[in-house]
Amino acid sequence: MKSWWKFAFGLLCGLLGGGLIYLVSSPPHGVPVQLLPLATPAPIQVHVAGAVLHPGVFSLPAGSRYEQAIQAAGGASPDADLQAINLAMVLEDGGQVLVPTRAPAITALATSPPVRATDLSTAVSVWGTPTPTVTFPININTASLEELDALPYIGLVRGAEIIAYRQAHGPFKRIEDLLKVYGITQEVFDRIKDLITVGP
Repeated sequence: MKSWWKFAFGLLCGLLGGGLIYLVSSPPHGVPVQLLPLATPAPIQVHVAGAVLHPGVFSLPAGSRYEQAIQAAGGASPDADLQAINLAMVLEDGGQVLVPTRAPAITALATSPPVRATDLSTAVSVWGTPTPTVTFPININTASLEELDALPYIGLVRGAEIIAYRQAHGPFKRIEDLLKVYGITQEVFDRIKDLITVGP
């Protein structure tokens, strides 16, 4: 009887020992986790035009700002009006940065008193010197700065913006395209729409 208990006890100890050895020697289960690097955002394409040294399309890192786009185009030209745009604005892929030019300075003539122009058919300078006759409607695709200045609510600054936009994008296809120019609001357009044309 004792020999049977000894045999059972020995068998139990052998099973427990074998199980312990198996647990210790078996490899760990599971798959190691690999941390992948964060994806780098793709660069964006931006069109830089207007008063810059080298206008064109440039590739910039995502999150770039207007100032970086202007630098990529060689920097602003001497006649650029950087005060008219927000240099801190974030760029978008496929967007455009249009740098306007400063309006030319008007030289005051001390001997000529100011004169107001009351006839829309003739542009008269603010110092009384007559300029060439302007015929309405004005073709905004070919008009000079002086002709655009003759339009009400346009002036030299908005006139320069129209010319800069025209040089960057080509001729206006319809007069409503003037609303795409910086500074031309719907109210301004409504005031001049009967005085402008895009030609035949």
